Amino acid sequence: MIRRLAALIRRRLNAARGDSGVSDSGMTAIEFVFLTPVLFFMIFATVQFALYFFADHVAQAAAQAGARKARAEADANPAGWQGEASSTADSYIQQLGPQLLEGVNVQPVSPAAHQVGIRITARVPSVFPGLDLTVDTLSQGPVERFVPDGGG
Repeated sequence: MIRRLAALIRRRLNAARGDSGVSDSGMTAIEFVFLTPVLFFMIFATVQFALYFFADHVAQAAAQAGARKARAEADANPAGWQGEASSTADSYIQQLGPQLLEGVNVQPVSPAAHQVGIRITARVPSVFPGLDLTVDTLSQGPVERFVPDGGG
């Protein structure tokens, strides 16, 4: 097998130098046929990579905006901060990439006392059939509270 491969490589190198009496007509077409699918796959993989990471950044920005709103509103409005934070996150998604994320799920979270945040999960469109990519991001932080100065 190795000898055969070495002979093929030697013959190809000789043909490229013009040292061979063997005609290599059609060799370029055959190489093109084999390399074109690889080239297309690499192009589509690059596009898919860019789509995924842009969608991830949009989800992160929306979650951070929603978490900022939640942190600011949770102390003043303990019952209604979830709706305001979720609508802020939705608004960011609509501004940055309305068709980039599919099946967006925005959930307010409160993991501990005086902690609030937003979790966003969504599907990313795919250029490859059957590929199912999702983004899942969480942004949370402490509730901003006004504490009056106790000094006299």
